Amino acid sequence: MSKKTIVGAALALPLALLLGACASGSSEPAASGDAASTETVKIGVVGAGDPYWETYKEAAAAEGIDVELVDFSEYTQPNPALSAGELDLNQFQHIIYLATYNVQADDDLVPIGATAIYPLGLYSSKYASPDEIPAGETVAVPNDESNQARGLLVLQSAGLIELKDGGSIFSTVADVLPESKVKVEALDAAFTATSLPDVAAAIINNDFVEDAGLSFDDAIAQDDPSDPNALPYVNIFAARADDADNPTYQKLVEIYQQTQDVLDGVQEASGNTAVLLTTPVDELTASLKSVEDDIRANQ
Repeated sequence: MSKKTIVGAALALPLALLLGACASGSSEPAASGDAASTETVKIGVVGAGDPYWETYKEAAAAEGIDVELVDFSEYTQPNPALSAGELDLNQFQHIIYLATYNVQADDDLVPIGATAIYPLGLYSSKYASPDEIPAGETVAVPNDESNQARGLLVLQSAGLIELKDGGSIFSTVADVLPESKVKVEALDAAFTATSLPDVAAAIINNDFVEDAGLSFDDAIAQDDPSDPNALPYVNIFAARADDADNPTYQKLVEIYQQTQDVLDGVQEASGNTAVLLTTPVDELTASLKSVEDDIRANQ
């Protein structure tokens, strides 16, 4: 199957409106208020300092689940930790990132619930709009495969670059055509923000926006999370395949999705950019498989 055909299949699914030890105790959720049967679940995240995580832990505790957050500084860490049994769940990535990890690591981690989708923004300390950026300037994008492609698509939509064959979820800096208005440099996702003094603009992942002293409102361009083609960018709770039906883990997804104080906290932490989701797991799983198949076909 051609690359375009497979990419189309990966993106054609509808968008629902919208990292030790394994968990101890029984596989059934513990009764609320029963301290003796409290179950501990380790969840790997990137950004445990966000206040809503404390709210989430309190809501889980009310259901007899002791959530232990394990904070990671790099996106490359939570999936191997989950696979190795150092975590029970993780919640930091979208479907494309998980698919890329599964294929490269020959792993089978799975999504067990959706959280939100976040627009990916272009920021600048020198220019107020993409139109103001002079030809020949340099723009930074994250160097991890999934976010690099997404960032390049944002730059193309903003009129700053042209991508080979119109671009796809697998585009890289090598696909930026010579006739593009600007040059593109790929940097570690944690460093695109700190590169702003040295470049015209940078694609900055949401986790690093406020740490860099920026506001989400400062974005001069971003993608559209309501696009039906955005399903592969839905953020998820991930588990080992054998734990996909674990009722405690499913309960933790439900707590996240249905606790208003948690949802309000997520929105506040995202600068009101998050589009909150309850996408059915079968749609998440189907999208993961499609993207994995596409990645393998293009290796």
